[in-house]
Amino acid sequence: MSNIQETIYQMGRQARAAAHQLAQLTTEEKNVILRAMANAIRRNASALIDANRLDLANGSEKGLSTAMLDRLMLDAQRIETMAAGIDQVATLPDPVGQILESWEQPNGIRIEQVRVPIGTIGIIYESRPNVTADAAVLCFKTGNATILRGGSEAIHSNRAIAAALAEAGAPENSIQLIPFTDRESVAVLAGMDQWLDLIIPRGGKGLIETVVSLARMPVIKHYDGICHLFTDVDADQEMAVSLTVNAKTHKPGVCNALETLLVHRDVAATFLPKVAAALEAKGVELRGCEKTCTILTNINLASEEDWRTEYLDLILAIKVVDSFEDAVVHINHYGSHHTDVIVTRNEFTAERFLRVIDSACVFHNVSTRFADGGEFGFGAEIGISTDKLHARGPMGLRELTSYQYRVRGDGQIRT
Repeated sequence: MSNIQETIYQMGRQARAAAHQLAQLTTEEKNVILRAMANAIRRNASALIDANRLDLANGSEKGLSTAMLDRLMLDAQRIETMAAGIDQVATLPDPVGQILESWEQPNGIRIEQVRVPIGTIGIIYESRPNVTADAAVLCFKTGNATILRGGSEAIHSNRAIAAALAEAGAPENSIQLIPFTDRESVAVLAGMDQWLDLIIPRGGKGLIETVVSLARMPVIKHYDGICHLFTDVDADQEMAVSLTVNAKTHKPGVCNALETLLVHRDVAATFLPKVAAALEAKGVELRGCEKTCTILTNINLASEEDWRTEYLDLILAIKVVDSFEDAVVHINHYGSHHTDVIVTRNEFTAERFLRVIDSACVFHNVSTRFADGGEFGFGAEIGISTDKLHARGPMGLRELTSYQYRVRGDGQIRT
């Protein structure tokens, strides 16, 4: 057995023992520890920034894009946002113990369906160090022990965040960070079904497909964010420009950023020059279909691959579609079932779009950037699931619980 395997197996055994302790904490006990975690993040802000500088320097040497470096960067404002997110989780209702249904059978047996922790959760993620805190505190609030495996590009930041969280007095080993960043650690974690109840990968398609192929426990996937915005024939064009620019440029390196703009042919001639001017002013590179390029003659022709690409950068693919139906077909074929938007003043068309698009989040006249647990009122999120079972969309506290049936009686026997 390798040193990596031995270390991670030990972490698994420790996580299982910690999960039993976590399940006994009251909501108030958990909230006290969460507030202490938030204060520890604030108290250690300088250490977090120093650690992050090492990661940023290494990332620059490796040639990471500007958008990827932005995902990686921690500053005073982002650290405070991280701490405030933990404070917010402490204020949210605790789903553990919630009675989903209750009833009594004719024989007098009383049955309750009650939310309970999943148990032990492994989370594999890349780039963004704030995921270390977000994932840890959401799992902690729901009584789940967590084993975190971050990417090599954020290893110093992740270690600093995990060390700060450890000062808060949580049960020992309830939050553990794997010290290794090599591929073997992913394989070991994914095969550890004797100690892990669930694994959640967050990152590129290669990472997720690797975890899915190796996992011996259930997986909740956070696949690509190939998000679309469809400007309908009945769109308010100024609104469509505003939403497109926000969705693409507000934070291009995240999964809910816009990657493909679809435009109804009947408004393409008037709308495309407006939106192109606004996007180019923000430094966005545009790639268009043949019809788009006849209107925007200074942009590059899009390839088939562009419709399937999550750029995570200031690049946008644009396609003119002949009809509402063509927009729907394109989104359901090329999209990643993450978040897709229609801009229209026609309520009937909007409702059709909301019904027929097969994505976790479907929006009407709203920027894709609102596909976020915090914006949904969930507090920090564990990710955005593109699966359909058992969680879909932004994963907050409820999605980190299971349920059990609690049955009470007075000595009934089955005959």
